[in-house]
Amino acid sequence: MPMSSLPTVLSRGLKVIEHPVVKTAIPVLIGALAVFVLHRMASHVAWPDVKADLATARPALLLAALACTLASFAGISLYDLIAARVVASGKMPALVPVVTGAAGYAISGLLGVSYLTGTAVRYRVYSAFGLDLVSVTGIVAIAWSGFASALILGFGVLLTVHPTGLSAVIDIAPALETALGAAMLVGWGGYMLWLASGQRRLTSRGHSVPLPRPAEAASLTWAGLLDVSGAALTLYVLLPPDIVPNVPFFATVFIAAVWLGILSHAPGGLGVFEATIIAGLGASGRPDVLASLLLYRLIYTLLPFAVAALGLAIVAARASRVRLRATSGLLWRALKPLVPLLAAALAMFAGIVLLVSGNLPGEGTRLELLREIFPLGVVEASHLAGSLIGTLLIVLAAGLYRKLYRAWLLATALLAVGFVFSLMRGLDLVEAGVMAATLVTLGLLRPAFYRAEEISLFRLDRRWILSILVLSAAIFWIGLFAYDHVAYRNALWWQFSWNGDASRFLRASLVGAIVLAAVLVNSLISHRPAQRHAQAIPEVVRRLVAESDTAEANIALTGDKLFLVSEDETAVIAYADTGKSLIANGDPIGDPKAGQALIWALREQAYRAGKRVVFYSVSPAFLPAYLDLGLSVLKIGEVARVDLRGFTLDGSKRKGLRQSRNRAARDGFGFAVIPAAEIDTVLPELREVSDAWLAQKQGEEKGFSLGAFSDAYLRNFDTAVLRDPEGRIVAFANLFRGANLQELSMDLMRYRPDAPHFAMDALFGELLLWGSESGYHWFSLGAAPFAGVENRELAPLWNRIGGFIYEHGEHFYHFEGLRAFKEKFDPVWSPNYLACPGGLAAPQILYEVNVLVSGGLRGLMT
Repeated sequence: MPMSSLPTVLSRGLKVIEHPVVKTAIPVLIGALAVFVLHRMASHVAWPDVKADLATARPALLLAALACTLASFAGISLYDLIAARVVASGKMPALVPVVTGAAGYAISGLLGVSYLTGTAVRYRVYSAFGLDLVSVTGIVAIAWSGFASALILGFGVLLTVHPTGLSAVIDIAPALETALGAAMLVGWGGYMLWLASGQRRLTSRGHSVPLPRPAEAASLTWAGLLDVSGAALTLYVLLPPDIVPNVPFFATVFIAAVWLGILSHAPGGLGVFEATIIAGLGASGRPDVLASLLLYRLIYTLLPFAVAALGLAIVAARASRVRLRATSGLLWRALKPLVPLLAAALAMFAGIVLLVSGNLPGEGTRLELLREIFPLGVVEASHLAGSLIGTLLIVLAAGLYRKLYRAWLLATALLAVGFVFSLMRGLDLVEAGVMAATLVTLGLLRPAFYRAEEISLFRLDRRWILSILVLSAAIFWIGLFAYDHVAYRNALWWQFSWNGDASRFLRASLVGAIVLAAVLVNSLISHRPAQRHAQAIPEVVRRLVAESDTAEANIALTGDKLFLVSEDETAVIAYADTGKSLIANGDPIGDPKAGQALIWALREQAYRAGKRVVFYSVSPAFLPAYLDLGLSVLKIGEVARVDLRGFTLDGSKRKGLRQSRNRAARDGFGFAVIPAAEIDTVLPELREVSDAWLAQKQGEEKGFSLGAFSDAYLRNFDTAVLRDPEGRIVAFANLFRGANLQELSMDLMRYRPDAPHFAMDALFGELLLWGSESGYHWFSLGAAPFAGVENRELAPLWNRIGGFIYEHGEHFYHFEGLRAFKEKFDPVWSPNYLACPGGLAAPQILYEVNVLVSGGLRGLMT
């Protein structure tokens, strides 16, 4: 294959990997194989044997495993601490990255690493301390470099010192194994020497962050070794001594198990991790190995999660009840972004406990006690209800992750009921204790759940669906494993008895499968595209628009917006609801003081609905109010306004307009302004012109910040027209008038395809002169997108992107040409802004604005 074709091959490979079908098939395939492997390799193991091995676990080994876990989490804490010192030294206390790294990993270790999107969660934490997205990305990248360098150094040493270790997993020659280890050591040493040769920086698209110095890189490597070796040794000391042939062999299997668990999307890699360890170590039929894996889950996954959950709950309780001291306030500020993650993990954990407990045989002595209290039917129903609640809690974890109040309300109700059923179906005090503790913790976290999105709680995205399906398969296998000695027969489905644990497991699994199938179908068939919501235009809005000095206020009359009017009816905000954001178009119209109050009112309305608030195409007038909301202000272009006082078409810059106007006059074309009261007489002809113009453009009508042709819309305005010698309208423009002759502008400018080439310039020139003669002060030429956005090396990320689009986007939109045209009129330029949540939200919001204006990417391209 020629080298020139390599980029194409790589690009196609990446597209295949990123294809939704492939991204879905990989975790499903891994999960299915894991369940199959578990079932085959544990088929000769009985649950009582596993329980017996658990009971004989030596306290010394448990303490050793606990010590290894502490060492691992110490390494995890050091990742962010060292990386933060490299990228943002002195910008936040050391406690913040330490807590963020350890608590975040402890929570995501249960929920699933795929949901702790490192950059997103860290950005929420670190942005509160003044760090921008570039710095946060640098911290994440440098932290990962510690993990990668630890693997390289660790495997390099193991392969070099023990050259036969890896060959037990991969059939390669010992010499090659030793050479591979030496190459890794040389590579790590070369990396350190490269860092020592000068202050290195990580650069991408004009942005750069410093790379660690050799001492810092070595510290990151040791942190990585502490993390990886601590996690591996936690399991190593728990496993039977005879099961692990050598350390390199075990390290290879362990790392493979971790990565396959991540790829499976299962919470904590449940099932996939265990299957890989059993298969890799050849531990088929070993109950002591299953017991070791269970202890590993308890010590390395559940214990850190419990500590993190308890700590966060205590800090949350203090935050809501007392005045925080310096340290407590700092902790809450750092941990608050982890609350949704913790809540989702708690709900999922509680659901797993209910399902696993329901899939295992009940304790005989407890069932005997229940016989004295409840009839069999109550116990059977409680068992079924408990498993159903467990399934629903796992599904609700997605809603808690989105901070939905309804998800919190339903989860707390289910936990309360689950507590009762835990006692009624088996007097399981541990299970009931987990329900109670989870209920109390969610209660303490109540203020974090404020969103009231109208979407269904049972509509999940692809990641959650995959995660829950793989998790459910692993939990179902636990039941199969527990009742492997019971021969299947159809009568089991209808067997109701005090000793019918296997029957209860089958019925509960069926109910859970039905619920998950319903959720899956609902998620696949339901969708909520962004729509243009409309509201009848109130008379108060028409009055406020007519009284506004700003001509652009007239865009509120397009008929595709919602309105927020002040109580005294002196101000209004026109906005749209995309389903995710409330997007205001322009500044408030009317009294500035009332308008400022409306800005806060729209923010509060968005907060209650769990949506973002955005102010699109706004002037500097209200910037302090937008900043007070905590929004980021991004420049999106400049607006040009022409001073009409004494305006003429004289001068070289306006030569083209002057010649077009003179040519139109010589050829018998006439200009006129038709009052709004008489517009019905020409509406059919205006529609004919508009339809012909649209057909030529092969486009679609716009909306939101641009007008669209409709009879109701055109009736609001005077309209300037250009007629040919036969009296036929060949071009028109509807006029936006500001009050007190302050400003004049236009919205729709359309012409017939067969109109002479000078028609539009002639209409435009006549309109400017008419505005000047009518006494208007300003004529607004509208905005030039991305104009004036500085693309400099030290400019913020948004400015760099906007400047790049302005300079290189001519293939899609004539940015520079538009500004150059408006520059001919010697206008006064004023900045045009977008006020929105910062960081990763800005590109999403701009897409939502595009949907409102153009209907999405298809509308934009046409």
